[in-house]
Amino acid sequence: MATEPSELSATEFKATCLKVMEGVRRSRRPVIVSKRGKPLVKIVPVEEKRPVPLFGYMKGTMKIVGDVVSPDAEIWNSEK
Repeated sequence: MATEPSELSATEFKATCLKVMEGVRRSRRPVIVSKRGKPLVKIVPVEEKRPVPLFGYMKGTMKIVGDVVSPDAEIWNSEK
């Protein structure tokens, strides 16, 4: 369920910039700053990236087809 972002004027934003940014970070809700009644910018929280694990990050992305242990029946000749 998406909620409407709150809106404030550029003058109000200028006076309370740090407080507004902290509120966006905490609540994860965007704020629209308008100038003369027209939307100017949208302040949104930064997406936090999770660190990619070193081992297992490709789990489930490959498919083994056939026998990977026994040698290939076809003899390879480098002279061809």
